Amino acid sequence: MKNIRLNVLIIGCGNIAGGYDDAQPNENLPLGHAKAYINHGGFELSTCIEPDAQKRVAFQKCWEVARGYESMQSLLVNGFAFDVISICSPTQQHEKDIQIAISLHPKLIFCEKPVTPAYETSLKCIKACQEATIQLAVNYSRRWSSQVTALSEELNNGNWGMVRSVTGIYNKGILNNGSHMIDLLQCLIGSLQIQSVGKAVYDHWSDDPSVDCVLRNQHGVPVHINVADARDYVIFELQIVTEKGVISIEDGGAKWRFRKAQPSSHLAGYQFLNEAETIHQLQSDALTNAVANIWDALTYGKPLLSDGSNALQAQLVCERIKQLATQAHSHKQTTEVI
Repeated sequence: MKNIRLNVLIIGCGNIAGGYDDAQPNENLPLGHAKAYINHGGFELSTCIEPDAQKRVAFQKCWEVARGYESMQSLLVNGFAFDVISICSPTQQHEKDIQIAISLHPKLIFCEKPVTPAYETSLKCIKACQEATIQLAVNYSRRWSSQVTALSEELNNGNWGMVRSVTGIYNKGILNNGSHMIDLLQCLIGSLQIQSVGKAVYDHWSDDPSVDCVLRNQHGVPVHINVADARDYVIFELQIVTEKGVISIEDGGAKWRFRKAQPSSHLAGYQFLNEAETIHQLQSDALTNAVANIWDALTYGKPLLSDGSNALQAQLVCERIKQLATQAHSHKQTTEVI
């Protein structure tokens, strides 16, 4: 148990708030906010907001949350104060929820990604948090993964030599899932510039297509991002080709393969990739590390590993990819009509 306990409000009682953990064994690492806060020991999860009464009552019972309200308006009249507010509501509600959360003057807001559906709105919300001196953590969860942190350090330290190229594949929306891909890439290989975009595929969201694209980082490394169709299956994978070998991140990060170059035993002067060292990461420590980082940020002043800055960078790239894809589609349609 930590000496300092921070009072927490969770807005939205769906899967990322706690639903993903309902069907998991108790000993598993948390996949949602509630269990992560409780497991840490430095937080008191005292209050939740959820308009669906059945869902709210179930959430309160599961996570032993004393107070539950159907709306922020119902909460405001009671005058409660919170150190941390987790925003786990649907993305379309984030702007309104952030505004009300700011009025409660917490020390930190922990918002699910993306901050809002539009870059300019996200920028406005982030500036509002800054002006109110409220820290903002954004759940681009892979930045808190110990495996990703270790890989980032290895790449930056030159353990794998130069990065030659990167290939990724995702589905279910350029902003919804693609922003995770963009943010992960910018965490690992730096800022990205768009070279070209492909076809917009509306595989899940009516306003958020999946789009294939070609990018380059500041050193000119080519990044090819391909799409699958979310109506077939879920996929999120990345392959990084380097001077000294190939790193593959598969099954959304549950499986990692490392193949290193070594001299051929049959052909003198040639190098081939060795048999892969495979790591199966059946549980993610991302949410565990996220709340620990939040506690350290508020207690010791340590920097947040994922905040409004990297969230904005990822959203700007994703929004531009979407704009270019939809503009190309509109131009094609107009040309065909004429």
